[in-house]
Amino acid sequence: MLFHNYSLIMYYVGVDVGTGSVRAALVDSVGRILKKSTNAIKTWNPETDYYQQSSEDIWRCCCKVIREVTEEVPSSEVKGIGFDATCSLVAVDVDGLPISVSKNGEKEQNVILWMDHRARNEADFINSTHHQVLKYVGGKISLEMETPKILWLKNNLPHKTFWNKVGRFFDLPDFLTWKATNALSRSLCTVVCKWTYCAERSSGGHWDRSYFESIGLGDLSVNDWSAIGNEILQPGQSCGNGLSKNAAQEMGLVVGTPVATSLIDAHAGGLGMIGVGLKDLTNFKNRLVMIGGTSTCHMLLSDEEVFVDGVWGPYYGAMVPGMWLLEGGQSATGKLIDHVISNHPAFKDLKIPDGRRPEDCLNELLVKMAADRGLDTIDRLTEDFHVYPDFHGNRSPVADPTLKGMVVGLTLSTDLENLALIYLATIQALCYGTKHIIESMEKNGGRSLSVQDILVCGGLGQNGVFLQSQANVMGLPVCTSTENDPVLIGSAMLAAAASSVECYPFSLRNAIVTMASNAHSIQPSLDVKKFHNKKYMVYLKMLEHQNMYKSIMSKNQ
Repeated sequence: MLFHNYSLIMYYVGVDVGTGSVRAALVDSVGRILKKSTNAIKTWNPETDYYQQSSEDIWRCCCKVIREVTEEVPSSEVKGIGFDATCSLVAVDVDGLPISVSKNGEKEQNVILWMDHRARNEADFINSTHHQVLKYVGGKISLEMETPKILWLKNNLPHKTFWNKVGRFFDLPDFLTWKATNALSRSLCTVVCKWTYCAERSSGGHWDRSYFESIGLGDLSVNDWSAIGNEILQPGQSCGNGLSKNAAQEMGLVVGTPVATSLIDAHAGGLGMIGVGLKDLTNFKNRLVMIGGTSTCHMLLSDEEVFVDGVWGPYYGAMVPGMWLLEGGQSATGKLIDHVISNHPAFKDLKIPDGRRPEDCLNELLVKMAADRGLDTIDRLTEDFHVYPDFHGNRSPVADPTLKGMVVGLTLSTDLENLALIYLATIQALCYGTKHIIESMEKNGGRSLSVQDILVCGGLGQNGVFLQSQANVMGLPVCTSTENDPVLIGSAMLAAAASSVECYPFSLRNAIVTMASNAHSIQPSLDVKKFHNKKYMVYLKMLEHQNMYKSIMSKNQ
């Protein structure tokens, strides 16, 4: 692909570090993706619930994909770079080199992946303190957040080989801006959402020393919190002096190219989606953004500070400047669908043409099954089949990582139609989980948190059955972007904001307005609303019963 009229177009690079790959896109000033590149990253899974990565491997992949998407344009025309990444914990020593987070001491494995659940005991301990900062994480801190993981490292790795040698901890998005610029600033998004930094509309922000002292991490406050960050910037602000000499050489770009303060990957998706198809581009409220990949995050903006049990936030300024963000989530969605499909006995019989996904084939089979049974919609195929989807615990609104999955309706059948039924029931269960989250938000926030439409991006946004099911379950329109990767557009919006100059002032809000794409809308089928309301009642009963069974089994132990 060749790009002409260089002088008339400004280019931005958006970089997204997901769970299994690094992706980059070259994006123009109106939000069109011109070129993309992807590179897989390594993950180690040494034992159940332990997931580790390498920051050096991730950085090499970032530089590679950036070089690939910018190779056909003059480097001087690349006006900014924006990073987003998973909320994974990176540890480096006093010299900035990787320090192992592994029990076995593998040096390159210095990242605890977001989905790592090793810190369950530490999270339970932190929650037992009932510290006031926990009200900003729905009343309970998640074991996927950073302070439980840091406490696990302190408790479990020998001091001589880790704690006494560790220099700094980064959230992965902040590690990337540091590698790019040598600037030690942190993003308001990461520290507020994952580290318990206290951000307020009136008084700015601060670390709560009493919280860290109460959980045994008071030593992180030494040297004015230098180990976890004492310069906090809003997403989209320029970091340091832009690309360092080393980083510029690795990327093939110009020294000093602006680098934006980063976002967590889900929040970049939220940024890229919140303006999609919106007529009033000054009002971002009442739109639930779902970023659905391995897991799903549910983003809802508000002008008011509203607390919801089991829902993270409210986080001030974490995604859009001047607005509070509430964040619900499901720990396993795309991963759950993959698990259900690939572990079924009939998976081996599923004939998948080149370029197609297993879901595509199952979606077609469901349509045929409904027609053969004289049903007006595939929704009703699961009348006697129910799934409770928290195979990896519940993030919101129950906030219980010990919850498990449940299936009702199993028979001796193991054929492809049985696989299709389990697959569809799993999708519906995930939609009921979203309904549970939305109802919890609306119960606490009233009109200010009333959801009027649902915006979906990520892998789940490519599955037509999921999108229609979510619309049908909620009785609301579900929208996707006409551009194929809103997460990368969100990162490019950060880059545009960081590159702002006097002749082209581009605040983050301006970037949303200018670079948001059009929407593709899926309307709900109200004919199945009563059906899904009944299934949702079953969903809630399954949750109730699971807790009942736990109680029965724990008696007189």
